[in-house]
Amino acid sequence: MGMANDDDDDGWCQRKKTGWPTSLRGVLGLHLFLLSVPVISIPMAWTLTNLIHNMANFIFLHVIKGTPWQPMDQGKARMLTAWEQIDYGKQYTSTRKFITIIPIVLFILTSFYTKYDFNHFAVNFSTLLLVLIPKLPQFHMVRLFGINKY
Repeated sequence: MGMANDDDDDGWCQRKKTGWPTSLRGVLGLHLFLLSVPVISIPMAWTLTNLIHNMANFIFLHVIKGTPWQPMDQGKARMLTAWEQIDYGKQYTSTRKFITIIPIVLFILTSFYTKYDFNHFAVNFSTLLLVLIPKLPQFHMVRLFGINKY
């Protein structure tokens, strides 16, 4: 006995009571782990936290297509990234705002704790652009230069 729900492919990020805090705990856990490594300085730990978070965000939300965790999908979302599936593509929902705000807040914190060092700033700003530009409504279902078209 069970319930079939083929519309729950993006449900993990819509659960404000569990999904959002888990996301924040993951970033905090990553940062604390990097701080515990003796050879990594505090500015480098912040930059690595930002870099790892943004790269994971980019890969999991904007590169991987379909719903690998939802076998009952029947191919409906095989051409859509996870970002395009969230809230059925509706823009400016609370879930999308949360996922957009996290890299921005992390960038601001990283810039502050690296004392606005140019090298750290350049890396952090470039990864911020990497995750923010694909989230813009103008880029919904757009594949630049044919990358990730199929």
